[in-house]
Amino acid sequence: MSNYLNLFKPIRIGNMEVPNRIVHVPTDVSSSNADGSVSERDIHHHSEIAKGGTGLIIVGATTPDSKTGRPTVTCLVADADNYIPGLTRLAASMHRYGAKCAVQLQHPGRQCAIPRYNTMSTNDMVLKLPWSAGHEIVYENAEEKGKPVRAMATEEVLEMIDLFSEAAWRVKQAGFDAVELHAAHGYLISQFMSPYLNRRIDRFGGSFENRMRFPLAIIDQIQKKCGKDFPILVRYSVDEWVPGGRELEESKLVAQVFEEAGVAALDLSQCVQESPGAGFDPMYYPEGWTMYASEEIKKLVTIPVINSHTLRDPDHCENLLAEGKTDMIGLARQLLADPYWPVKAKYGKDKEIRKCISCLTGCWQESMMAKKEIGCAINPACGNMAYADMKKTDKSATVAVVGGGPAGMEAARIATVRGHKVTLFEKSGELGGAILGCCLVPGKEKMKWYADWIRNQIKELGVDVKLRTEPTVDELKGFDLVLNATGASSYIPEVFGNMDTVIGFEEVIACPKVNCEFNPGDRKVTKVGDRVLIWGDHYAAADTAAFLASIGKQVTIVTEKHEFGSTVEVIHMYVLRKRFKQTDAEALDSKPYKFPVKVIENATLYEVREGQVVVEDKTFKRTTLHIDTVVSCHTKSNVTLLNELKAAGIKVVNAGDAVQPRNLNSAVTEGAAFGLSLDENLLFNSNDAIMNQLPIDVLRQLV
Repeated sequence: MSNYLNLFKPIRIGNMEVPNRIVHVPTDVSSSNADGSVSERDIHHHSEIAKGGTGLIIVGATTPDSKTGRPTVTCLVADADNYIPGLTRLAASMHRYGAKCAVQLQHPGRQCAIPRYNTMSTNDMVLKLPWSAGHEIVYENAEEKGKPVRAMATEEVLEMIDLFSEAAWRVKQAGFDAVELHAAHGYLISQFMSPYLNRRIDRFGGSFENRMRFPLAIIDQIQKKCGKDFPILVRYSVDEWVPGGRELEESKLVAQVFEEAGVAALDLSQCVQESPGAGFDPMYYPEGWTMYASEEIKKLVTIPVINSHTLRDPDHCENLLAEGKTDMIGLARQLLADPYWPVKAKYGKDKEIRKCISCLTGCWQESMMAKKEIGCAINPACGNMAYADMKKTDKSATVAVVGGGPAGMEAARIATVRGHKVTLFEKSGELGGAILGCCLVPGKEKMKWYADWIRNQIKELGVDVKLRTEPTVDELKGFDLVLNATGASSYIPEVFGNMDTVIGFEEVIACPKVNCEFNPGDRKVTKVGDRVLIWGDHYAAADTAAFLASIGKQVTIVTEKHEFGSTVEVIHMYVLRKRFKQTDAEALDSKPYKFPVKVIENATLYEVREGQVVVEDKTFKRTTLHIDTVVSCHTKSNVTLLNELKAAGIKVVNAGDAVQPRNLNSAVTEGAAFGLSLDENLLFNSNDAIMNQLPIDVLRQLV
């Protein structure tokens, strides 16, 4: 058992006693039924977190008025009594495991996913927030124009106060222990409170008193309908990180006003949507960077204060509590990556915790931004009930996994856990594949958390790993099934001139640190000149450019795409573009690059000369640049072995970048799906995909 005495100490929020100091801060999992009613996926997701030992679970993003505002396309809804039965089942699913639970009421205002248009806010405005779930839809051949938003009439403001309080009453009727108001991140209540966003000239705008009138009226109405003993929490942004926005000093006053109004706890956050770095805090943000906020606010209030943002390590969290920097530890994405974080910490199994790496792919870019359900790039079981039913196999198969990147390792992990005999082949001297480039890219060190975790899992499970080995087709014939997870490699497109001098990005971002326990000792590291041209796009180009710029190289990127990095996670590109311009995103203070990074879009490399290149744009205009080294970041899947195996009639499945170069989310998802799909029959359909769970009469007919 652990010695985390502070993490597992009870605390009172109003009349509610929470069994420990760990809070699932509100997270919109966008998994409800289309009408906003509670789905089985909602219940599964939140009950897993309760089962894992989180003391207080705040169910995120539940709208009090679905007609005028849903923050995501399948968020929860609480605007009618018919939603109460489903919410009751949701509360019971968490109470079953000893957790206390609350519902966060959130109207998105200007940031609606539904409706797309005619959305309302404090005042008229035109939005350009490409990283918001309520972003303007820009079609393939259209241009961004901005999303117009209208001001709420005073009558609508008064009606919305009633809608919030009615929704809170339903939450209480359903058996939840508390309710939280979302007053952060530029959503509706935040819009009224913000000196930056609120330009109203009626009694709900202008002075601090007027800007607080809307949330205080909601609190008052909730107390009248639910009683003053029903705990109300408020989540608000301490710093909005925009010129003219709220800063810490005003947030101290906000805290005091909320306590005086009877709020039971404060849930501190950061940003409005114009400053998404601080709100989403991608990999570049250090662990616990927001603790300055709770430290200061705790001096002024007696009610509990929750702080979150990039908290991952139990030791670190224990120390924050011991030092009095916060009263409760807020975890959001960390509980997507590992809902069993609390119980692993309690049992002293810290090494088994799968730490969130803040990549924002599964939980944002490829889920709610794309109007889908939430997922996690490193936890394929997030929200996926199939993994909850994962069982040991009745008949062990011998499985060869070729390629020790994330797809191959995740496939080996799941297949081995299920009882299959796996041999993992990796041609290099270490496991990790494409994610190992993180070691040299400033700000992406968190990627190593996952690399080390999955490599440790492979070791602990006793997977037979064969490094520096490229198996032949004949060797693979002895296995029941093969997974081709050979990834992708750089290549050099046809170009005039000195094509042989162009090098692949892998040679540039290979980590030379020989003191690393995983260093194979044979990495090839190629030095480059002072003036470097990065030719290509996607993560390879973004990471290579960031590394070279950080060591003082003068970097120019040439991409055929309309916008560089359009397939890279959007918040990371928001931060990176600022760094390219020798500035930084809000709350960050990294060392500026020696030279700005120049990006040339809608163009390609035409010719490579000695000390020069010729770049051609989409109008066929050519420009000569003085360049010492050209690095190709064009990638293509490695499918030679796959094709040979198919030709030999060997059962083989393709996964990860060997299918198509994408990202960690795709690789882990496909690798895990392979391990989950294996059964004793190993039947393939006519699409060359594994069939499982066949009807028994069909199975008899086929075998």
